[in-house]
Amino acid sequence: MAKYIAEIKPLNEEKIGCVPHGTAEFIENGDNLHIHVEMFDTPKNIEHWEHFHGFPDGKDAKVPTVAADTNHDGYIDLPETEPFSGTTMVPLDNAPHKMNIPHDGYPVADGSGHYEYEIDVPLKELQASFKKAFNTPDLQLDKRVVYVHGIPESMKLPASVQGTVMSYDPHTTLPIAAGKIRKVED
Repeated sequence: MAKYIAEIKPLNEEKIGCVPHGTAEFIENGDNLHIHVEMFDTPKNIEHWEHFHGFPDGKDAKVPTVAADTNHDGYIDLPETEPFSGTTMVPLDNAPHKMNIPHDGYPVADGSGHYEYEIDVPLKELQASFKKAFNTPDLQLDKRVVYVHGIPESMKLPASVQGTVMSYDPHTTLPIAAGKIRKVED
């Protein structure tokens, strides 16, 4: 059994008007990967995409700093996270092992901005999908960063904020919180 935890801390909180925070836990146990995410103070009553990001070559991913805001618009948008954290890898949605990123199937925050996500994922299926996408079955969780995304459509964003993925605009993809995954020693 291997256990990993990420303390998820706010990103873009000055601009989005709330301070999202929480934890993510990953437990590899035999043929299962148990994932549990609990978030507080996220934008209320909307769906929040959540994923782990990383570098396919195994480079250690990091949570972005304010230096990531390369266009100086006051937002760290999805493209600006890539030099720090790599690419979106595995969705924390209703079927992580299918690795279908852009869709509706992610947790929805309640009226207080809280949500809890918990799922058991067939590890062999996830590893097979991961290998197909990234040429290795090794998830290397301790080299990844968890992201939580999403703000209300009603919130005004400057045109400089990027991150459109298929039909989903930057309101869906704007990072609102992130945390480095670390292995917990027994």
